[in-house]
Amino acid sequence: MGSEVSTGGRRRTRGLIERRQAILDGAFAVFARRGYAQACVKEIAQEAGVAKPTVYSHLNDKESLYREAVEAVADRIGARSLAVVEQLREPATDADPRTALTVVACGLLKVFGDEDAIAVRQLACAQAAQFPDLEASVRERTALRVRSALADRLARLALDGHLRRCDPELAAEHFLSLITGSLEYRPGAAPDTVADTAVDVFLRAYGK
Repeated sequence: MGSEVSTGGRRRTRGLIERRQAILDGAFAVFARRGYAQACVKEIAQEAGVAKPTVYSHLNDKESLYREAVEAVADRIGARSLAVVEQLREPATDADPRTALTVVACGLLKVFGDEDAIAVRQLACAQAAQFPDLEASVRERTALRVRSALADRLARLALDGHLRRCDPELAAEHFLSLITGSLEYRPGAAPDTVADTAVDVFLRAYGK
């Protein structure tokens, strides 16, 4: 009997978690499509496939929906970015880190340039007056997390002799700037081409 109760409890907990995630995903989709002012909880409930009261049972109001929906997607983007950077954890087999850095640059370009990442940045900035700390929260969950992880990997490459000794935080900022700048100035450029150029410039500054 105890095992059956425990299993039932886990199922209910899992169901609540999945329902909450569906609500947050639905909210993000509606906010990205309509913006904060034009979005309504009824449409969010329809998008999530739940009843309107169910939305309020998980999140108290529209403001909570907005903040948590944006932060949830920011966390996913941050996790995807960290997984890309993690590819630099394996030690290089030769003295030239170009191939590994290019793979990471291309991977980050794809993450930063997808629809959710663009929508997160837009939503965080659009309601800055009403949510003054949301932009900083999104930056912490995405850009700053990635910079810290990348700095750690670049420091290891420098210690192993694959890059010149440098300030790893600054090197990480430069690497990321070379990537993100292309999203602003060359939004239609192929990721592989942008990655090759970014890594070439980076290694001119930091290569051995």
